[in-house]
Amino acid sequence: MPEPSGVDHQYGVEVRSPLLDPAIAALAARQHGVVSRTQLLEAGATRRQIERRLESRRLLPVHRGVYAVGHARLTRDGYRVAALFAAGRGAALSHREAAVLHALLAAAGTRVELTTPGERRVPGVVVHHARLDRADVTEIDGLPVTTVARTLVDLAGVAAPERLRKALEEAERSHRLDVRAIEAVLARTRGRNGRGHEHVKRALAELAAAGTTVTRSVLERRFLRLLDANRLPRPSTNAWTERMEVDAAWPAARLAVELDGWDAHKTRQAFQRDRTRSNDLQAAGWTILRFTHADVVHRGEETAARVARLLAQAATATG
Repeated sequence: MPEPSGVDHQYGVEVRSPLLDPAIAALAARQHGVVSRTQLLEAGATRRQIERRLESRRLLPVHRGVYAVGHARLTRDGYRVAALFAAGRGAALSHREAAVLHALLAAAGTRVELTTPGERRVPGVVVHHARLDRADVTEIDGLPVTTVARTLVDLAGVAAPERLRKALEEAERSHRLDVRAIEAVLARTRGRNGRGHEHVKRALAELAAAGTTVTRSVLERRFLRLLDANRLPRPSTNAWTERMEVDAAWPAARLAVELDGWDAHKTRQAFQRDRTRSNDLQAAGWTILRFTHADVVHRGEETAARVARLLAQAATATG
């Protein structure tokens, strides 16, 4: 029996049926081909209109109360949206799924993986039940996703050690490994089951022992704290000297510091450019010091002493 083309009534709101399908299509276009039953009702569809579209396969069930519009050939993002709708309010893509979205791992499992504060189970989806702090959630292409720090901590509980190390190394290589943020996540999730915390702490210790850096901003903060602890004057940071940017500079002393770290993206051209810049600064009368993460964290006293000695020499020369 054809659907009436007149006016339906839902919660006292008039809805003209011919306008409903374009509205559904527009909604699906913004959501990778997926809509929820709640959204359809909020858009003015009646329950009978939804049933008719299911019968005619204009809507195809993906999860309970979640539908693909027009066809079931969803992209991975479509399945992600469907899983989030099915998991309910407060859900976010997490663990291996989030690691892929953050480009920390190349591939996730065949099933979408997420975390939700509720107890709802979603067939075909890997669901973790846990509270997510607001600081632990960000967005990628409009989808709620756990942050890099939260993702790494979660990943430690489900991935093999070598995959965790690979994800940590990728975060380090792309300058997104923020140890402070990871420590904050560990504190917020203290006491939960599993050995994930132990694994991520061990992996971070291995990276530190290898002399790798955390993000540049974090290394700079540690360097400044090292200077403060030794009562040395603070430099200008990310300063321009001789039309070149350096990480730290004391212009009066003509002393510059570059904070270096392992970076698998560095090319031979970048390596040569760094050395040419250092040579140009030295030719202009500057002294250049290059410190690694290990110099700042594990050899702090020696590093601070070198800076203090050069600052004192410059003060004597100009005094």
